[in-house]
Amino acid sequence: MMQEHQTGERSMQSNIADFPHPELIGTFRQFGPFGIPYQILKEGHDTAKGWTVEIEVPQTGERLEYPLKDALDDPEAR
Repeated sequence: MMQEHQTGERSMQSNIADFPHPELIGTFRQFGPFGIPYQILKEGHDTAKGWTVEIEVPQTGERLEYPLKDALDDPEAR
């Protein structure tokens, strides 16, 4: 069981190394110009449609995967 955990960590680290925008991790953005804020928690997955990020919406506590391209289009939270 310990080996599986270590293998998972290694693959996650290579995932992080490939993530194109590590500077976004920990930042707050908002859904469009008038939307509610969210925080980018960590990189998600490299999918056929592009990277995703894991976000949390503080107002609701909801966590979800969100397309990186959408996060890049969203403004920084005010």
